[in-house]
Amino acid sequence: MSGTEQRVAIVTGGSRGIGRAVSERLAADGQAVVVVYANNTAEAQATVAAITDTGGRALAVRADVADERAVHGAFDAAEAEFGGVDVVVNSAAIMVLGTVADLDLADLDRMHRTNIRGTFVVGQQAARRVRPGGAILNFSSSVRRASFPTYAAYSASKGAVEALTPVLAKELRGRDVTVNTVAPGPTATALFLDGKTEEQVAQLARANPMERLGDPADIAEVVSFLAGPGRWVNGQTVYANGGMV
Repeated sequence: MSGTEQRVAIVTGGSRGIGRAVSERLAADGQAVVVVYANNTAEAQATVAAITDTGGRALAVRADVADERAVHGAFDAAEAEFGGVDVVVNSAAIMVLGTVADLDLADLDRMHRTNIRGTFVVGQQAARRVRPGGAILNFSSSVRRASFPTYAAYSASKGAVEALTPVLAKELRGRDVTVNTVAPGPTATALFLDGKTEEQVAQLARANPMERLGDPADIAEVVSFLAGPGRWVNGQTVYANGGMV
């Protein structure tokens, strides 16, 4: 890739919450963005419109991240429309809460299919197709380290993501491609807020010394750094949580 060629990013889960903030931030950084979404076409098109209305380039592609054929097609679309792939952000995720004793195992399987298999499938295509100078960004969660009750299955899925990242970084030795994980703390998104009481939200907001929830833009700023100038950070999990232990 020449120094003047536009970088191209694929963002899974790119139409909502943190994923949308990441899509818009990378576009603001000058990258063309492929917004990969699961079901909500209207939200995906709204994200594309928000980017193109400000002069950016974007494309929405529907794909189940756990389906290798669909993911292959999303990468094909990025290459056909924009010429290649430089940055891949794995932000698609499902979160279902429940105690180990009571969680429906169908929810466990569904969550792990998206969070673990989906990250692996997208990472597989990224490992094959990201251009030199590129970056692969996976997503974990600070609750993986906090060990909150009812988060066991979700945390386990994110622990798998954190384990995958440094291995892939080493497998890409000599390619000039970085691989990192971003682990947000409690962030004001629909995924996080769903099913929580006001008291629970307030308690989680006080879990860090900043005494507030993260904003999706806070997380997108970290992704922007790792997807661009942060070339000496590799194989790491970066906790973006306002100081939550």
